[in-house]
Amino acid sequence: MSEFMKNYSEKRDFHRMTMNLEIELTDSNGVTFPGICKDLSGTGMQLFVERAFSEGDEINTLLPTTSEQFPPFETVCRVLRCEPDGDGFLLGMEIVEIKR
Repeated sequence: MSEFMKNYSEKRDFHRMTMNLEIELTDSNGVTFPGICKDLSGTGMQLFVERAFSEGDEINTLLPTTSEQFPPFETVCRVLRCEPDGDGFLLGMEIVEIKR
C-alpha cells in the first residue's frame, strides 16, 4: 500500500467493518426486500441489492442478530450513491438514525 493510500484511509473518523450479512430493507412505500450488508461503519454502510435506488432515497434497515445478548440493529439510511454491480447494485448509505 502506498504511503498516500495509508494516510488517506487513516483519515476516516470511523473504521469500516467488512461483513457479508443478510439485511432486511424497507423502502418508503413499505415494501420489504432482502439485501447484503457488505460493510458497516459508525456513519454508514454499503449494501448489495437487486434493484436500483435514487440518491436521497430513505430506506429502513434491519440487521438481525443470532445472539440474545445483542438486539437487532435497526436504522434509517439515506442513499448517497447507487452503482451497478454484476446482477445488482451497490448502495453507499449514510445512517440518518439508529432506531436500536
